Amino acid sequence: MKNQINIIIVDDHSLFRNGLKILLNNIENINVVAEAPNGKEYLDEIEKIDADIVLMDINMPVMDGIEATKKSLEKFPNLKIIALSMYGDAEYYYKMIDAGVKGFLLKNSDIKEVIDAIKKVNNGENYFSQELLYNVVKNISPTEKTNKQQIKLSKRELEVLREICKGFSNQEIADELSISKRTVDKHRANLLSKTQSKNTASLVMYAIENKLVDM
Repeated sequence: MKNQINIIIVDDHSLFRNGLKILLNNIENINVVAEAPNGKEYLDEIEKIDADIVLMDINMPVMDGIEATKKSLEKFPNLKIIALSMYGDAEYYYKMIDAGVKGFLLKNSDIKEVIDAIKKVNNGENYFSQELLYNVVKNISPTEKTNKQQIKLSKRELEVLREICKGFSNQEIADELSISKRTVDKHRANLLSKTQSKNTASLVMYAIENKLVDM
């Protein structure tokens, strides 16, 4: 993995883009290489530059973050995209997961959390704002919750699942539970299969909706 992380910021508010760009460019090994006010202009930019992480707004004119994420990942499947969300964007959570994002950040997150999310996603992990997850789950109707199919998990699988929901990497989980990373890898794969989750973000949502973890 190269040392420098190249970032693209996609957001229709120039003040937000410029402020975030200034903050990130002051961080060692992080470089904002491009920015765009909508998904269409972002797709033009991504063709020209070498980017590692995209910070993607959801609601934008011309082309929204959902469509822009899908289109860019079709051409550049190794690109890692983090959704930038407001509380009101909770309804789009699953759509962005299906589009292929690796994380979610609230726009009111402090810069330390933004940097942590960027570094984790760059290392192949996922990152979810716990506040956003809570807001999504809070707005799920009781009918939706009760229609979720319950599956049986072992004690160890539940332990691993709870650590995943805290945002820990497989190595961190292995250290915490005093087991090997390979064992954690296997448990994570089993959890994804049992819950029929496409990715870690969906797995976390399953755990919260079924009250397997406390928020």
